[in-house]
Amino acid sequence: MKLTMKKLALVVGVGLIMSQGAMAKVTVFAAASMTNALQQVADEYKKVKPNEEVVFSFASSSVLAKQIEQGAPADIFVSADLKWMDYLSEKDAIIKDSRAILVGNSLVMIAPKDSKIDNVDLTNDQWQKSLDGSFLAVGDPEHVPAGIYAKTALTHLGQWTAVESKLARANNVRAALALVEQAESPLGVVYGTDAAASQKVKVVATFPADSHPPVEYPVALIKDHGSVDAKAFLDYLKSDDAKKVLVSYGFTAK
Repeated sequence: MKLTMKKLALVVGVGLIMSQGAMAKVTVFAAASMTNALQQVADEYKKVKPNEEVVFSFASSSVLAKQIEQGAPADIFVSADLKWMDYLSEKDAIIKDSRAILVGNSLVMIAPKDSKIDNVDLTNDQWQKSLDGSFLAVGDPEHVPAGIYAKTALTHLGQWTAVESKLARANNVRAALALVEQAESPLGVVYGTDAAASQKVKVVATFPADSHPPVEYPVALIKDHGSVDAKAFLDYLKSDDAKKVLVSYGFTAK
C-alpha cells in the first residue's frame, strides 16, 4: 500500500511539472503609454490561448531599450518611437525582419479635470501664463519619447526656448500624466491615449500634426528570443482583433 501511495505521489508530482511546463510565458517590454491597452489585448489573447502567459514590463521606451541592450529577458519590445527601436536595431538586439509599426497616437496638452483652463491656443505663447510660476509636466525630453515629441512640437511652434526652464521632467509619460492628475502641474503634454485613459484630466489642445514627426509604435522580437510562443503573440498583436482593442483606447491603426 505504501508503494502504491509513493507511485501515486510520483505520478501527481510529474503531472504538476508537466502542467507547469505547458504554461508558456512571453515577456513583453512596452512603452508606458500602452499599459491599459496591451493588458486588455493580453486578456483577449488568454481567451484564445489559455495556456499562454503574457508578462509585461512597462516603462519609458528609453529605459526598456537600455535594459534589453544589457540582457534583460524580454521577448518582444514595443517602443513609443522609432528612435529606441532603431537603437536596438543598430545594436543587433532585435530580429529585424520581425519589426513592424503597430499603431499610431496623437500628442495633446492636458489640464486637471476641474481646471478653469478649457482651451489653449498653441499657435502663441499666451498659455504659458497659466503656468503661473508652476511647471509644465512632460516626459523628460532628454530620453522619453513623449518628451522628445513635445520638445520638437514646441520648437516648431517657436516656444521651446521660453518654456524649457519651466518643465517638470517625468521618467515616463504616465508619470507626467500623474502630475497633472494630482494637480501638481496645471498643464502637461501626453499622448491622446493617456488623456483618454484618465478620468482626472481633460484635453485642452491637440498639437498640429505638422509640428512633430508622426507618433508611431514599432514592435519587434528580441534577438535569440524568437520562440514559437513569442512569434504567436507578436502575430496576435498585429491581428485585426488586437488592433480593434488598441483603437478602442485611442490609438490609430497602421
